[in-house]
Amino acid sequence: MDSESLAAAGLLAALSRASEILAELHHPFVRSERFSYFLPPAGARVGAAFILPDGREVRFEVSISASGGAFHVKGSVTAEEESLLELPRKSVAGIHDGLAVLDDYAGEVAAPAARLIDQLLAEIV
Repeated sequence: MDSESLAAAGLLAALSRASEILAELHHPFVRSERFSYFLPPAGARVGAAFILPDGREVRFEVSISASGGAFHVKGSVTAEEESLLELPRKSVAGIHDGLAVLDDYAGEVAAPAARLIDQLLAEIV
């Protein structure tokens, strides 16, 4: 494979890893589903959405996109329009650096999942 093909394969692998990390998030009292979609013109977002008993959706997600000669990575946790965790957007020049940030952000977004969902459930009752 040439270097561009290797970079594309690396991107697919990193998106799969991030998707799997976030898909493993579960809570015994809350239904969840994973999602992934493309962000035009050159990006992707993966994550997991939880539906609380009161109908609010809680999203754990990471994204990577390319524009302006750089790769941009974001990570967040939101409950409807409320930001529960917003990781700073990181812009890096190289694909390998971008994929490393994507891996890190997937872990950082997933880490507080149980605590955040428990807090939101406690607010309901």
